[in-house]
Amino acid sequence: MPVSTPAGEEAPSAGAVIRTMPSRPPVPRPVTKTTEAAAEPVTPADRPAKRTPGARERRYQETRARIVDAAAELFAERGFDSVSVMEIAKRAGVVEKTVFNHFPVKEGLVFDADPPMRSALLDAVRRRPAGESVSAAAGSFVVAAMSRLGAPEAADGVAAMAKVVRGSRTLQIREREILGALTDALAELIAEETGARSGDIEPWLAAHAVLGLYASLLELARDRVLSGSDGPELTAELLRQGQRGLSLLQFGLAGFAKRK
Repeated sequence: MPVSTPAGEEAPSAGAVIRTMPSRPPVPRPVTKTTEAAAEPVTPADRPAKRTPGARERRYQETRARIVDAAAELFAERGFDSVSVMEIAKRAGVVEKTVFNHFPVKEGLVFDADPPMRSALLDAVRRRPAGESVSAAAGSFVVAAMSRLGAPEAADGVAAMAKVVRGSRTLQIREREILGALTDALAELIAEETGARSGDIEPWLAAHAVLGLYASLLELARDRVLSGSDGPELTAELLRQGQRGLSLLQFGLAGFAKRK
């Protein structure tokens, strides 16, 4: 069956459960180790009479982006396990406490605790048309999303993430935990929709199959990008392999959870 996303909706971009590293071009290194504000003093005439919520939010997001980019640079240079939070703070031009205010755990600098894919995947299932199974809706969504990892603009981020994650046992465990949480969320939605009883295995089987397809395509994309493949060739391979996996899901689960 053709792979597509719902009308007017885009599949999550290259990371799904992962952050793209770096998120933007590196920022200049800070002049001092602990000063978060600009080096030059601000005079009363320069200071706004009252900082608006919009300005506070922009400053918050700019600081967060600097921290993520500093972490990305350091993780790429030396690996996740060899970099301390203090070093990340120094590179970003903030104090260590600020890093923890944005990211309570170090793994949060690499993985989103609540990845955008979660809500998008569940929404794709909720909005599927009558007669379409969970495996078709969720599987098609996953294939469409993961095929975007083949885009040339995604290659650097995918390669950087692959090296960082595969070089850290801690990150590998955390990634599996996030995938497990996604699986649980999908299974719970299916169970609620179908009125499954406690102990029924069908919702969990369907959810594990869909997220297994996701994990397989993610690792395939990482393997290929690290070997130098990207662009139309990789996109075509991800779509081809995704279609094969989707066909397998449909063959075994096509009759389950069809919307009435």
